[in-house]
This record gives sequence, structure tokens and C-alpha cells, in this order.
Amino acid sequence: MPPSGSKTTPMMKQYFSIKERYPDTILFYRMGDFYEMFFEDAVVASKALEITLTSRNKNDNSPVPMCGVPYRAANGYIGKLIKGGFKVAVCDQVEDPALAKGLVKREVVRVITPGMVLEDTFLDESNNNFVLGVTRTKDQFALACLDISTGTFRVTESGNDRAVMEEALRISPSEVILPGTNQPDPFFDDIKAMFGETAITFLDERDFSYARSRQVLTEHFNTLTLEGFGCEHLKAAVSAAGGLMAYVRETQKQKLGHIDTIETYFLDSFLWLDDMSCRNLELLRNLRSDSRQGTLLSVLDKTLTPMGGRLIRQWLRYPLLNRQDIEARLDAVQEVSGDHTRRTDLRENLKSVYDLERLASKIGMGHCSARDFLALKQSLGQLPTILERLSLLSSPLFKGLDNITVLTDLADFIDAAIREDAPPTIHEGGMIKPGFNDQLDNLIRISRDGKGWLVQLEADEKTKTGISSLKVRYNKVFGYYIEVSKAQSKSVPAHYVRKQTLVNAERYITDELKNFENEIMGAEEKRASMERDIFNEIRSAIVERIPEIQRVAKFLARIDCLLSFAETAVMGGYCRPAINSDGRLYIEEGRHPVVEKMITGERFVPNSIHMDQEENQVIVITGPNMAGKSTVLRQVALLILMAQAGCPVPAAKADIPLTDRIFTRIGALDNLSAGQSTFMVEMEETANILNNATPNSLVILDEIGRGTSTFDGLSIAWAVAEYLHDLDGKGVKTLFATHYHELTELSKRKSRVKNFNIAVKEWNDEIIFLRKLVAGGTNRSYGIQVARLAGIPESVIKRSKLILYRIENEDHLAPNFSEGETKPEKGKGAAVQIELFQSPEKAILDKLKSLDVTRMTPLEALNVLDEICKQSQ
Repeated sequence: MPPSGSKTTPMMKQYFSIKERYPDTILFYRMGDFYEMFFEDAVVASKALEITLTSRNKNDNSPVPMCGVPYRAANGYIGKLIKGGFKVAVCDQVEDPALAKGLVKREVVRVITPGMVLEDTFLDESNNNFVLGVTRTKDQFALACLDISTGTFRVTESGNDRAVMEEALRISPSEVILPGTNQPDPFFDDIKAMFGETAITFLDERDFSYARSRQVLTEHFNTLTLEGFGCEHLKAAVSAAGGLMAYVRETQKQKLGHIDTIETYFLDSFLWLDDMSCRNLELLRNLRSDSRQGTLLSVLDKTLTPMGGRLIRQWLRYPLLNRQDIEARLDAVQEVSGDHTRRTDLRENLKSVYDLERLASKIGMGHCSARDFLALKQSLGQLPTILERLSLLSSPLFKGLDNITVLTDLADFIDAAIREDAPPTIHEGGMIKPGFNDQLDNLIRISRDGKGWLVQLEADEKTKTGISSLKVRYNKVFGYYIEVSKAQSKSVPAHYVRKQTLVNAERYITDELKNFENEIMGAEEKRASMERDIFNEIRSAIVERIPEIQRVAKFLARIDCLLSFAETAVMGGYCRPAINSDGRLYIEEGRHPVVEKMITGERFVPNSIHMDQEENQVIVITGPNMAGKSTVLRQVALLILMAQAGCPVPAAKADIPLTDRIFTRIGALDNLSAGQSTFMVEMEETANILNNATPNSLVILDEIGRGTSTFDGLSIAWAVAEYLHDLDGKGVKTLFATHYHELTELSKRKSRVKNFNIAVKEWNDEIIFLRKLVAGGTNRSYGIQVARLAGIPESVIKRSKLILYRIENEDHLAPNFSEGETKPEKGKGAAVQIELFQSPEKAILDKLKSLDVTRMTPLEALNVLDEICKQSQ
């Protein structure tokens, strides 16, 4: 509302009436060639955009804060605000100011929010930009996600609230829509906490009612029911989708014709990998810098189209559980892997394909330019060649575009209409090719040939009249005229009409010149207006074909992903995995797909692993830090995930069981903002595993129990391993890396536990990592040697050796020695230097075993015996 005591003009009254309806947005109020912002909007926007804050009515007692941005350059400023988490309501003039009676009518034509962005500049081409709607019924929890820039619309529901929350994290929305409620609800409270830094909008609870939501959806899709989309009886899912659709329609102020379907999916149709495991395995973002580099996605994504880039990301986050679907992808990848020429040619074609999904959305919603039409034309132009090259392949996944080649006529239509050098906007003309429209051609000719026509007219009139001083001229006041000197004015023809008398000349107009003036005046404006009309006619013709364009986009995205998997497999020497349903996991000479690409200076050492439900279900892996335990654990999980995504795997041979869930407990960071310590986070992750793992799951545990005391940690780790071994009487496949060497004793108590260790070689009190997984446990950690490799000062290393020796020999954790002491007592140092981590008893046994008593003299034997006696003290 305006400040009290200030004058309110009709224009400001209009502004306030509009702003009142959009209180949570920054209102871009169109005034001529600028979008203006006022009051608090101006203060906030000027700071966010780093533009000048001025004021309106400066002479008033209460001047109005104001800032503005040029209309033509508004997108850049809007994008910056959206990136800052703001919402922008675009208020345009909806009538021609020249024809308006009184105040120009203005309306909000679009509300732009973080989830409602269409401009390529502000979108990640390899990632969907989802807005997420979440709701619940009494016993069901549901979510719907929509990417307005691609037309993707998906919905699901479940009776498991935690699963739905995890799915919300997997979707990773840029905006969340929730029902506004005054009643406390732990589910919505958790959603709000999860997305604390994401834009959240609350709608009236009625917008999420089933009846209203169903009506919104059936009206949008022009159907009687939602049976065709598989969600008619999923009341929570329909409520989420309808509430979300109502929000999108309200913000966009138009029918969203490019959203022509809704995909219903179920969480148990895909391998489940929670958000923490996704991060631990570095599927999409690495743990160090949160970038794409060093991730599984960076290795496997060799797609060439933006649609393919988004789809391959989805394939990795939603690995399949249906064996037939997995085999179909593997068949297709194998077929094209063996045909280098065809694969290379197809990939070359895809390089010329633009983002058809986002092009279709921009065209459908009217946020496009002539250059978008050219991108569409070029993309569709590749289709006949692509289809021809795919025709000789047998996999069903390379088929599916029957009768779609007619889109070549659309490409030809665009080619005939749009100039190759079309400008980036539709306002100044220069878009339409000559010959496409006769009226436009005439206007262009007039604009281009006007000066030449005037020169010719002047020459003709001089010849006809014999007046040598005759000139044809133009000025802004009188327009076009013929000027004759006073001396020759008596010779002008009768059809010349005097227009103006000057001191030394007379100015005349003729019917011919008047007609020319009528044509030429405003020809450029008429041309630009006519081009916009023709452009919109072309756009309407393309809009009718959007469903076909979207089919082509999805088809080419699939082809792109299959070719990408094939290219990766061939370049990396991957093998096709066998898929089984009997729980048997066998990987021969497996490699970590990311680490093998990143290591320098050494060869990646492959490892084999065998797990089953009968004998090798829980694998306990011991070994020093940096030896490669975590790499082995991660690579097993990644190879299973890759196989179920339909991708070959880096191994000599692989037999992969259908796995319903992969759980990981790898490392932990304090969550101080939530008041959680490392140990608390660790225990929550472990609890999630124990409560949700099934006999068909894979569990990866890398050091649990480290965040508390040694004995507490060991006890927890032992109990967790036993629980997973005994789960539901069947157990669950578990890889357990640990420094608690006592856990190797589990193999004597539990029949399906096996011990392995990562081999190292000792040399001169140092260790060499062999990176090889070998059978058997180890009771040595080599922590001090690893500390030396990390650059710990030698004085600290020596002191550590002494402390360790005393702890091991005095059998308690408070060894008795002076603070400055760095060497063992005389007679006790040799064993420590030679075999630092062995107990005295073992050292004595090893010494005895090494003796050859048949060659020793009595004196030598007595000396050795004396040395052993001293060592045992």
C-alpha cells in the first residue's frame, strides 16, 4: 500500500491493485520501454541486480523508491533474480498505448519462479529443472514433479513416508509446492527441513483436494478419467499432481499444451539408492568439490544431445529391476558396440541435434525466436539419415518411430520460411525469407528500393518538365515534396499542388509522390509487424506437431544413451554382465570405473569377488588405510548399479544378481546445523540400513563405530555384522571393511562370514600397497607407516613406535615412560624395529623358527637363549 499522506496517481493505483495479488513476488511493471519496480521491490531488486535506486515524485514528502530495467534486456535481470531465489511477476501492457483511452491496461502475463524457467541461459541442459508438489492422505504419501521446460510430468505415491522423502531428494527440485496447513504434521515438517534452502510455496489445502485435482487434470488432458495414465485410483498421487498443475497454470497464465501426458511410476520398480548412498558412491557429484568431475556420470555420459544427457542421468538414478528390460538395454548396447562404423556415423548425426524437448516447450509457450525454428529444422533434418542407419539394427530399442518421418515436411516448411541469418529477437524483422509472402516482399522492396525510386522520379520529372533545378526531397514536417526555384516555378505542370512557399523556392506534391509517401511511411514498422504475424502463424503450425516432436526427442535421447554406453564400453574394455535371480555375485578382475580413469603413475589393480547366499554372504575386509578397501567396496556397488542400468561393466567377467537396494555407510560428516555429531549421523545411517535391507539388497559398510570409544565401536560393529548375517533367517550380502581386527573372529561363529584383506608388502620398515584382495584376515593396521607416508615428522613417528610398543607390552592404555623418551629401553628395541606390530610371544616364536640348531655352536645357542630371556621380561 502507498505511504500515508502521499498522492496516489491513477497509474500507482493500478500498480497497487496488481501488486496486492502478487505479494510474494518482485513486480516488473511495464512502462514504455522499461520494466519499473517500486517501493520495497525496488529496494530489494536494486541491491540484488546492482542497479541504481532512484525515486519517483522526488519533491513529495514521501518520494517513492524506484528502479528499472530495459524491456528488451529484461530476461538477463529476471534470471539473476530467479537465481537469487526470488519470484518475478511480469506485468505487461496488454493494449496498444496509441489506442488506449486513458490509462493503458496492464496485467501479469507470467510469474517466473525457480521452477518455472524456460530460458536456456538459466537452465542446466543436462539436468531437469523440476518443481515438486507434495501431499498426503491419511495413509498414503505422494509427490508429483514437473519440468515445464521439457514437458516431463511424473507422479508416484507410497505408504512409506521415508521412501517418498528419499524420492523427493532423488528428484532434487528447484522449487517445492506444499499445502498450507496450520495443523502440525511431522511429514511436512521434515519436507520443509530437507529443502530449507529451496524456494517453497504454500497453496490452499483445497488446491490439493482429490476432486478438485482430478478435475484440473482431466480438463488439462481433455479426458474423462485418468485411467489412461495409470493414476485414476491413486488419490494421493492425483492430489499432488492436480495441486502442482493448478500452480503451474496460475503462474504461466496460459494452457500448457506441450504437457500432454503424465507418467505414473512406482518406487519398487527400480533399484533403490538413497540420497546418502548416491553421494557416498559419487554418482552425480564428487564429495570434495560437489562438481561433476570424478563421478560415475562423468565416465559414462558420452551423450551428444541435451535430451540424452538428462536421460542418462535418470538411468543412473533409476536402475531397473525388471530383468527383461535390463537385458533389452544390454542387447542393444552389445549390438551397436560391435559395429564401429554405424555407431560413429550415428553419433555424428546426433551432434547436429539440438534440445528438441526444450525447443518444443519454448515454441508451445510462445517464448521462442526464429533461431529456435532453425534449430528445430536442423535437428529434424538429421532424422531420415538416423532412421536409415538404425533400420539394419535388430534391437527393439532402436525402433519405435513408425510414420514419424513425415516431420521432414515440417523441416521443409521452416526452411522455406525462415532466413538462416534470422536475428535473435522477433521485434525488428529480418526473419522471413523472400518469396514466402508476397505482401511482405512488397514492403521489403519498398523499404529497400525507396531511395532509388526517388532518384528515378527526380530524373523523370526533370525530363518531363524541363526544369533543371527540380529536386525531390523529404523532411519530418512535410514529408516528401518536389522543390522548384522561384525563377522556374512558372514552368511547373498543372497537376503539381503547391504545398509550401519559401523565399527562393516553391514546394509541391503530386498524386504519384503522395501514393509513394503513403507506402513508404512506416514501411519498416509494417514490415516488422507483418513478420511477427507470419512468425506466429508458423509457430501455430509447429505447435500442432509438438506431440510428434516430443516423441522424436524421447526416441533420440534413448538412442543417444545406448550409443553412449556402447562408446564407454568399447573405450574402457567393459564386458556384458550376466543377470541372475539366485543371489549369486561373481566379478572377475573388476575395476572401479572412475578410479581407473583418474589414477596416475601406477596401474589400476583389478580384483575379483564372489558372494552368494550360502557360503560367502558377509565379507569382512581388513587392511591398512590407503590400501584400497574403500575402492573395492565402492566398485562392487557401482558395477551392480551399472549392470542394472543396462550398461556393460569394467571387468573380465561379471554375473550380477538382481538387487533391490544398495545401502552404503561410508564415512560421516558432522551435521552441526542439526546438532548431530559424526557418531549420531553414522548411527542414523546404520539404523536405516538395518531397518530396510532385504535378502536381495547389497550393504556396504566402511568402518562403523569409529565415532565412539574403541570398545563401544567394536561391540556395535560386531552386533551389526551378526544382524545382517542373520536377517530374516536368510541374511543379506554385506561387504564390511574394518580396522577392528577382532571382527575376523566372526568367521568362526557365523557360517556365511568370510575374511579377506588387502595385501601389502613390508620393506625396510615401510609398506608397499599391492591393492590386491586376498583371502584371510589380518591383525595389523600399519597406521604408523601410513602416517609416515602422509608426511608426519620423523620425531613423531619414532615417539609413536615407542608408545605402541609400551601399550602392547604393558597391556594397558597408559604406558609408563618419561615424556621425553623416544627409544625403548636397552635390549628391547631390536624386536620393535624389526617387527613393530608383533607381540613379544610371536616375536620369540618367529626367532626360534628361524634358528638352524644343527649348525649353531653351544656358545651361539646360549647367547640366543639369553637374548630371548631378556626379550620376554
